Amino acid sequence: MKNKHSLRLASVYALTLASAWPAFAQSASSAQDCRDIDDDRARLACFDQASGRAAKPAAVVNSAPVLAPAPVTAPTPVLSAPTDRPSSSLASHRQRSMLERWDMTDDLRPHDFIPRTHKPVYVLPLSVTNRINEAPFSEQARVGAGVDTNQESAHLQSAESKFQLSLKTRVWHGLIASHGDLWFGYTQSSRWQVYNGAMSRPFRETNYEPEAIFAFKTPYEIFGWKGRMSNLSLTHQSNGRADPLSRSWNRVIAEFGLEKGDWTLQIRPWWRIPESAATDDNPAISDYIGRGEVLLSYGAGGKVLTLQARHSLRGGAKSRGSLQLEWAYPLAGQLFGYVQLFSGYGDSLIDYNFRQTRLGVGVSLVEWL
Repeated sequence: MKNKHSLRLASVYALTLASAWPAFAQSASSAQDCRDIDDDRARLACFDQASGRAAKPAAVVNSAPVLAPAPVTAPTPVLSAPTDRPSSSLASHRQRSMLERWDMTDDLRPHDFIPRTHKPVYVLPLSVTNRINEAPFSEQARVGAGVDTNQESAHLQSAESKFQLSLKTRVWHGLIASHGDLWFGYTQSSRWQVYNGAMSRPFRETNYEPEAIFAFKTPYEIFGWKGRMSNLSLTHQSNGRADPLSRSWNRVIAEFGLEKGDWTLQIRPWWRIPESAATDDNPAISDYIGRGEVLLSYGAGGKVLTLQARHSLRGGAKSRGSLQLEWAYPLAGQLFGYVQLFSGYGDSLIDYNFRQTRLGVGVSLVEWL
């Protein structure tokens, strides 16, 4: 009797569940659809309908106060501490500091193996000299037997084009107890007889200068000049030509950089690594180009004026050297007008023992200094 009663009860439960399942499934499906509704009121009404809850009268629903949207106000500017590095819109209005050029400011994150400008990068479509080197041979070649010193003299022109490319990249940050960086630099400058159709417009001279540079941040102050950094570099410079036109020398160069307001002072003494008399293709080059240089720059309003002075540090007949004046002024973006005036010995390696005065006019293609 009990078994029959239990069986009858189970049958009633099964029939009830079967009849309720479609409504339950529909409710679950409706609830899933309600979640996808973005509007808050519509989503709430959907859930009420899915659960079978009666919706509130419109008067009750609308009784809640409607809040007006908050007025849109301009965001409050966030003031940050000033840094040594200018924004891109201001970069062309002042000369970059030494620490910026060598990524030594505190706000800069060091990045290795990224090319950066080193020395000025420029193109001078016109470069004119008062004297052309009609016998571009070293003193050693002049006294050598069987050397023809007139093979190029007849056709060279005093007007030519000159350009320079110079890049550097850091390869090791935090060298020697995290106080210095190791950089590799490369500079190439060319003199092109572009107006000389009679000689098929040859390149008269190209100088190549790779160097390894150890740069250190050295804060100190002397007479109001703030010491920023010091460098020690190993430099090779040559023209890649064969005798008797070959020129090359190797140097160890020290550099001390100071700043005062808009002024920058760079002092660079160097020591030439000696070569044997048999292999030296430019003897006494230090008595002409010099044993060091001083570079004084003034930059303001996007304009830069630089004076470079070199000297042999010898007296009497060996007191030689050169002066170079450079002026750069902004034209558009990172394009600068550029004027270069040189007088003395060593405008190029082929002219290391030849005195001349040269004036060039053109453009600098990147932020100058």
